[in-house]
Amino acid sequence: MGEITRALISVSDKRGVVDFSRRLHEQGVTILSTGGTARLLQEAGIPVQPVEDYTGFPELLDGRLKTLHPKIHGGLLAKRDDPRHMEEIRIHEIPAIDLLCVNLYPFEATITRPDTGLGEAIEQIDIGGPTMLRAGAKNWESVTVLVDPDDYPAVLREMEQSHGGVGARLRYQLATKVFAHTARYDGLVANYLARQGEEDTPDSFPRILTLQLTRLQELRYGENPHQKGAFYADGSGTGLAQTRQLQGKELSYNNLSDSDSAVSLVLEFPDPACTIIKHGNPCGVATGRDSLDAFLRAWSSDPVSAFGSVIAFNHPLDQATAKALSERFVEVILAPSVTQEAVELLARKKNLRLISFGSEQSWYQPGSWDFKRVQGGLLVQDRDVLPETRESWRVASERIPTEEEWADLAFAWRVAKHVRSNAIVYAASGKTLGIGAGQMSRVDAAKCGASKAQELGFGLQGSALASDAFFPFRDGVDTSAAAGVTAIIQPGGSIRDGEVIASANEHGIAMVFTSVRHFRHG
Repeated sequence: MGEITRALISVSDKRGVVDFSRRLHEQGVTILSTGGTARLLQEAGIPVQPVEDYTGFPELLDGRLKTLHPKIHGGLLAKRDDPRHMEEIRIHEIPAIDLLCVNLYPFEATITRPDTGLGEAIEQIDIGGPTMLRAGAKNWESVTVLVDPDDYPAVLREMEQSHGGVGARLRYQLATKVFAHTARYDGLVANYLARQGEEDTPDSFPRILTLQLTRLQELRYGENPHQKGAFYADGSGTGLAQTRQLQGKELSYNNLSDSDSAVSLVLEFPDPACTIIKHGNPCGVATGRDSLDAFLRAWSSDPVSAFGSVIAFNHPLDQATAKALSERFVEVILAPSVTQEAVELLARKKNLRLISFGSEQSWYQPGSWDFKRVQGGLLVQDRDVLPETRESWRVASERIPTEEEWADLAFAWRVAKHVRSNAIVYAASGKTLGIGAGQMSRVDAAKCGASKAQELGFGLQGSALASDAFFPFRDGVDTSAAAGVTAIIQPGGSIRDGEVIASANEHGIAMVFTSVRHFRHG
């Protein structure tokens, strides 16, 4: 049991540090401290020895140099069970430090502010803190190291139960936490600096990419019950990691995945919109006069598939919409905010997960990347957020779309971007009518979407079609024409574009080229 007689405390995050230090003092522990922490403890009436008095060396370089001294690191690194170590620190008058309580400069909080410049960020790179933490954690058999205020109670509890000592198991757990913490901190610094230098280098991505992920929760299981699963946050404070669950069971692996798809799609629309996701694909999407109208239209797009789905709104969820939702079986509902009346109404459905996700700014991290795990590595790409407008598209057919067709084409194109490729979306009047998703050929996707619309009783006469990539042959256009489509939007770029455009002209279809592809391979 490692008895604690001397502690060094220097923290940026001062939560609980006064009470913790007072309890240490009451147990007879001598406390060393630096700068603002020392002043805080002294103001609270807790006896503290400033580090500069302890080392006999003042703080230098605007505080950049404070704790890098043999009396600090010798006291942390000396192995208590090694007679030579103990003799050396005795000769050089270096007292042993038994407990180290340090957390680092707020580099992460600094760089997330949009107005932070490189110079300010550099000053928030901690040097002495990580060095002390690594020294103490390396010598965990002799030193108790704390980096997280949430661990103060466990340490105090052991000290009180063992007359001033901390057990080896807890010391080891705390040391492990320290190395994970400093690794994450260094990774944040490395990634930030790499991004600042992008304009001066030919590479868009850093040569070495470090990921700093923090486990938010263990899940009941992964995609399937025989797989274990967990949810990790990337530290950006955006997306699913910052949502607020208002009620319901814990979100599952598949709930989280579908929720991400649902919100990402619904935020494509400025007007009130609703997206319904099932197994990673939209089965109903619609805009409307308000959230209720959008929901009813989206649900009617495919009520069979919508059973047990994940639903997202881009406008606040009100009582009227909540009432309509309460009459159907859904797994998860997400909205920027939820009125108190809606919360109370949906509370009757105890298992329903109700999530508030905040604003669009709280969902997306500017300049973020998409990742896909593959065996032996990670695929990294920019997020698919290229701004597109009607002005950037080109009419390739003889006939120009009507204003109604332009609106339907823009709607279908937004949806197709979020459908697994090969993707075909039939739509009209701000509502999906049929979706062909994840097919191995584009003509099969067209047939699948048309068949789904027919099955649900939707006539496709006068509808618009969006294809996430070009038509390699004219058969997809012929299929959609037979279904009643009068306008098509697609990237273009096939070696057979001439044949495809000719097919559109033969059928009197207005065809628009975007010159942008939106493959989504999952």
